[in-house]
Amino acid sequence: MTTIEETLVLVKPDGVARGLTGEILRRIEAKGYSLVDLRLVEADRDLLAQHYAEHEGKPFFEPLIEFMESGPSVAIRLAGNRVIEGFRSLAGTTDPTTAAPGTIRGDLGRDWGLKVQQNLVHGSDSPESAARELALWFA
Repeated sequence: MTTIEETLVLVKPDGVARGLTGEILRRIEAKGYSLVDLRLVEADRDLLAQHYAEHEGKPFFEPLIEFMESGPSVAIRLAGNRVIEGFRSLAGTTDPTTAAPGTIRGDLGRDWGLKVQQNLVHGSDSPESAARELALWFA
């Protein structure tokens, strides 16, 4: 059964700064997903606070917002069969050190030893999150 979904993918400021946007997009397209919309975004605190609202009050919230404000991100509206699950698999686990080889984070990520994981990409974790996040980034 085909389940065409849409999801939000972000190439975070570390990925943009390291010139990895093209390689990340290449991997997404090679997987067979469709780029529906794409934009370079200088995210402000308001957008980021809404995006990461479930983490407000946690110790990593402020450093995460500061990191995401540190440079542009590439916001991608991605579509495809089971794209939410598929992109998260393609991205690899959150920690670049333990992410499997062949994944974006496993091949391209670095452990910077910083307070906040600079792990190149974000992908929505559920259809509900995808709808909420896409509405924020592609308003």
